[in-house]
Amino acid sequence: MGFTDFVSDAGLTLLNNWVKTRSYIVGYTPSQADVKVFQQIKTIPAPEKFPYAWRWYNHMLTFESEFSSLPGDPSKEATAYGPEQSELPVNPAKAPAAEEDDDEVDLFGSDDEEEDAAAEKLKAERLAEYNKKKAGKVKPAAKSICTLDVKPWDDETDLEQLKANVIGIQKDGLVWGASQFVAVGFGIKKLQINMVIEDEKVSLQDLQDEIELDEDHVQSTDVVAMQKL
Repeated sequence: MGFTDFVSDAGLTLLNNWVKTRSYIVGYTPSQADVKVFQQIKTIPAPEKFPYAWRWYNHMLTFESEFSSLPGDPSKEATAYGPEQSELPVNPAKAPAAEEDDDEVDLFGSDDEEEDAAAEKLKAERLAEYNKKKAGKVKPAAKSICTLDVKPWDDETDLEQLKANVIGIQKDGLVWGASQFVAVGFGIKKLQINMVIEDEKVSLQDLQDEIELDEDHVQSTDVVAMQKL
């Protein structure tokens, strides 16, 4: 079957359901499958209708500069992937041996193992190895995907300059994503822009306050959607 299109609600629903339980289109890392699907999406999926597709789309934005170097077959079409796909994934769905679950680590060996000096030594060695492995694991930084509305004063506000001022704000832990101008009525449009932030490094409220310092262009800002990665 595969994906059909990424314009109609039916096509986006397929994508939304597909990435509901997956981080990527195939496998455990980004690949050309993600690139092909991403490039077919012309409008950011609405977070209220397609929350999982919205999350995946914004996550892929963080890899956009690396698209050409991602593994996989760039000659395939986006419709080659998706539900009931019979081909092998670009990235085999096999977790690396080094990442075995802690629950599967046998600290104390078999119950039938004799409790002699050699067994006690083996216990100590395994326990030390386990503790070393646990201590060496680095917890990934907590990140959030956000969609922000930036509202101008009126229909005479220079929206391109407003956008330039917004994305000109650069911070460690902040990655700007796709944006669009959305009509709000009476000839006025607002800037709607996506971003990925590291929660410990970037305060969303502080970022909004900084954007609103551009009093010549910005009337106010609102958080439209926010989801943890």
